[in-house]
Amino acid sequence: MATSTSRITSEIDFNREGKQVGFLRLPHSVHRSAYGWIPIPVACIKNGEGPRVLLMAGNHGDEYEGQIAFANLLRALSPDDVRGRLIFLTSANFPAAMAGMRTSPIDQGNLNRSFPGDPDGGVTAQIAWYIEHVLLPQCDHVFDLHSGGSSLMYLPSGLCRRHADRQWMERSLELLMAFGAPVSYVADAPQGEDRTLTAAAARQGVMHMGSELGGGGTLTIAALRAAQDGIRRALRSIGALADTVAITPAPQTNILQVRGADYFVYAPEAGLFEPLVDVGDEVVAGQKAGIIHFHDTPWREPAAAAFQRAGTVLCKRMPCRTERGDCLYHLGTPFQA
Repeated sequence: MATSTSRITSEIDFNREGKQVGFLRLPHSVHRSAYGWIPIPVACIKNGEGPRVLLMAGNHGDEYEGQIAFANLLRALSPDDVRGRLIFLTSANFPAAMAGMRTSPIDQGNLNRSFPGDPDGGVTAQIAWYIEHVLLPQCDHVFDLHSGGSSLMYLPSGLCRRHADRQWMERSLELLMAFGAPVSYVADAPQGEDRTLTAAAARQGVMHMGSELGGGGTLTIAALRAAQDGIRRALRSIGALADTVAITPAPQTNILQVRGADYFVYAPEAGLFEPLVDVGDEVVAGQKAGIIHFHDTPWREPAAAAFQRAGTVLCKRMPCRTERGDCLYHLGTPFQA
């Protein structure tokens, strides 16, 4: 029977004024440590009443832009800089972050496919349950910074989920414009997809803004700058930062949309992926996206993958070695309300 309360405890008090740092303690009894716990870094800056914000990165452990951007912001801000409360969860799936992996090496859990979680489940399910049922109910906004991780490279992008409520959608678009990434996109919720942080935020009535900031298992100057400058502008736009905190003007962002399966290109065979277009390119329906070479039978003609529609290339697969079903690209098209 579920406990309905989390086994995770916090070293910090989210209602206390001032700046606090510490750990979430997730009990983890293993061979090397009978009464041990996994230390998930957490911090809180509170200064009176105002917006209540969760700043989250490391949802996938091999996505580094958000982890670094939020760590830099945490060190830079004092309580006087904040209006309301900021909770920092900079390496949310901490075991995955420590391993530099998308998923946890403990239970292979993908945190962003584990919501609403389980307080009595495995490590990743417990983290998901704590975020959805303990942290999100205390917040009005969650900023969830992702990138392409090890397998994809993105054009630095802000993103939000399409929402049926017009006012909610307008506020989401305002956040994307404040964030000011080179491009932004509005994504439809995949059918039956209720296991992401975006879905968790919707269940809790919390406004979610995300990102896809570079990737490829590395960190680029442009992607980190987009994250650091963008999050300050987004926080200022909701009134969470004092006027004395320096921000840069928001550049214009090109707002696109991602609506369905035909926006994606997948590998038709296993082999070596040769890309034929790059991120940021404009493509047309039927255009070849890439070819798959068969290194085990090099006399065979390569297999081709093609775009099903026209659009802007938002991301590209990075590893050359590819299996059938791997995502090679996905597109964006001009946003339509």
